[in-house]
Parts: sequence; structure tokens; C-alpha cells
Amino acid sequence: MNFSNITWLDDKGHVKPPLMLYLLLVFIARGWCVFIASLTQASDRAALVELFYPHKSDFLMALAAGAGALLVYGAIIAERKRKPAWVRPVFPYMKGLIVLLLMLDGGLLIQRVLHSYYVYSWSMGLDALFLFWSGLYLYKSKRLALYFKDWQEKE
Repeated sequence: MNFSNITWLDDKGHVKPPLMLYLLLVFIARGWCVFIASLTQASDRAALVELFYPHKSDFLMALAAGAGALLVYGAIIAERKRKPAWVRPVFPYMKGLIVLLLMLDGGLLIQRVLHSYYVYSWSMGLDALFLFWSGLYLYKSKRLALYFKDWQEKE
């Protein structure tokens, strides 16, 4: 018998959120991470943003896509506390929302490629690679599927 899935459970017997889910949400909300990092730079806040997002529209779209990731993160925090109760019916659909956010992020990546006139850059290549890995993770992860099904039942 394999009892390795015991580490997936918390003290109350609920499935803990996977670490990869948190990393996935940080990847989707990277525009917000750049924004927060730019606030720490007192001399020139726009320079750090322009380093990652040369076009203002790309940055604003990344913030819009990242807002969805922040909502999913809030739902994960609500799940860990098991309240408020209104989040419970929405929680099983979070995986679909993450898929939509990844598709939106893929559209933003295509927009960035078009703005760069199809010139390859490592940041766009890594974004495409992380998008692919994230999609595979959402499709194949059994632990993530168990996590999103955990809060469906009445307690």
C-alpha cells in the first residue's frame, strides 16, 4: 500500500492546496508582482515596469489577467478557513477559471509577440514554456483535482 497521499491532508482531513497551484497563480499574476516591485523603487518606478512590459497596454492587460488570479487566491484562502459559505458553490469551478486565465495569458503573449514584430526574446520564450507546463499541470494533476473537489461536500 502506498500512503504517500497522507501528506496531502491537513489536520482536519482536508486536501491541502498544492505548492504548484500557488506558483501557477504567481505566474498568472506576475504583472501585479512587477507592479509591487516597482513601488519599492523610489527613484524611477516606471523603469522597472518598462523593463518587463515595454508597451503600456501589455502591462495593463497583465494587471487585468492577474486580477483573476488574485480572486482565485482569495478563494483558496477562504477554503482554508472554510468560510465564508458563499464561496463554497463557486470553488469547484476554480479550475475552469484558471484555464480561462491561462488562455487569456496566452492571448497576451501573442499580443506581446506582435508588438515585438516576431523578434524572439527569452522572456517570451519562458512565458510560453511556463504556459505549456501550467496547462499540462492543470490537465494531469490528480492532487489538484482532489483539492478542487474537497469542499463540495456538506460539513
